[in-house]
Amino acid sequence: MSAYFIGIDVGTQGARAIVVDERGVNVASSSRQFVLDERFREEQSPDVWWRCCKDILGDIFANLPRDIHKKDLVAMSITSTSGTVIPLDRDNIPLHHAIMYSDGRSVVQGRRCKELAERRVQNGYTGFNASSGISKMLWYIETYPQKVHQIARWIHASDFIVGKLSGRYDVTDYTNVLKSGYDLQHMEWPSYIIDEIGLKRDWLQEVVPSGTVVGKLTEELASQWGVPCMEIVIGMTDGCASQMASGAVRPGDWNTTIGTTLVIKGVTRSEIIDPLGRLYSHRHPEGYWMPGGASNTGGDWISLDYDKENLDELNTRASGLIPTGQLAWPLRQEGERYPIMASQARGFAPKGLDRYTLYAANMEGVACIERLAYEIITELSGEEIHAVYTAGGGSKSDVWLRIRASLLNVPVYRCNEASGALGAAIMAASNTWYSSLTEAAQHMTSVEKMVVPEKDLVNKYEKQYSEFKDRLRELGYL
Repeated sequence: MSAYFIGIDVGTQGARAIVVDERGVNVASSSRQFVLDERFREEQSPDVWWRCCKDILGDIFANLPRDIHKKDLVAMSITSTSGTVIPLDRDNIPLHHAIMYSDGRSVVQGRRCKELAERRVQNGYTGFNASSGISKMLWYIETYPQKVHQIARWIHASDFIVGKLSGRYDVTDYTNVLKSGYDLQHMEWPSYIIDEIGLKRDWLQEVVPSGTVVGKLTEELASQWGVPCMEIVIGMTDGCASQMASGAVRPGDWNTTIGTTLVIKGVTRSEIIDPLGRLYSHRHPEGYWMPGGASNTGGDWISLDYDKENLDELNTRASGLIPTGQLAWPLRQEGERYPIMASQARGFAPKGLDRYTLYAANMEGVACIERLAYEIITELSGEEIHAVYTAGGGSKSDVWLRIRASLLNVPVYRCNEASGALGAAIMAASNTWYSSLTEAAQHMTSVEKMVVPEKDLVNKYEKQYSEFKDRLRELGYL
């Protein structure tokens, strides 16, 4: 008997849904771009999201492969952006467009929320800013005081689609509430966000572990699509969903995504408290913690410095040049935020290097930043890094994987797929078909390539990495 699970990813500019079987094999998918105006980074209509999702699901259900029976559709879940919030009235109708995570109008409120949290929260998340949900809630009630009496509930982006599918708007998950002020240590909405920030307790949702079944597909939608009233599983944030899809779900597992920037997420047994605020921790549905951080260093230097060049040739040439013994850091913007916090930081590279050696040295520099990030995680958590799963454009370079595995001195696994939609589908299966997220991920994720440390490179990179850190210290960055 086969079982099928649906994952929906509602992004900033469009939505995608996939259907996978119990092994994570993609059997159907569909996507749509949103029709947006010039203010889409500040506000978007949740109704546009829903119409788009309905069209996508309708398309998928109408065109399922003939060997897939609709009766075997088991569950559905949703992922979307972190920090995006929506005020609803008593009929669960939006009072305002969704206030997007990228909306910077709540910078003053973010500063106030952060100051209050730092006074009231001990050993918990206090890193609120303009991208935080709680800051946007405060901005709304101060900007539209005439609408405050109409607010019945604040929800997050994925919660809206969950509500449309199941009729449940009153519940959300661990990952969505971190930036809305929820205390993930004590599992409660803290009193200061009501007494001092001014939110009302009635506005705040029930919080449950990611992967919790919150209802069934409404009979109206099931009848319209000709599908069973499958289970609807609470959604989660997009970054966490991508981590699930990478397979990094057990303590000691970590995921590095190298795209424009470098993003690290993993699983620890205890919460990481970073006094400098470089890292913050989501709560794992099985009680662990999922710390993460984002660097300004990444792969943007490739498109900026090697645009239109043959990457296969660059990688082939680089493979014969490592280790270069050169110290380079391809930071292409002013300042760094993780693993070091230095607003004055600038990238560096030796003068006079040919383009191929510089290309290889830059890959080594990013790997040095990645290792420094993991060293800080180990120091703060006291836990070892056992494996690194990787995704993003940077993971496609085999020579870069060799560099990283040897610099990190742990196996690096390149994922077949680490999309938010697959992460949502894994969550849909985690407590419906499987007994846990860990079990679901073990069965539904796959590794395309494993790269192990090379002893000769490990030894040579130890010296180069030590010199790299010395350079950061000399420049006052570390």
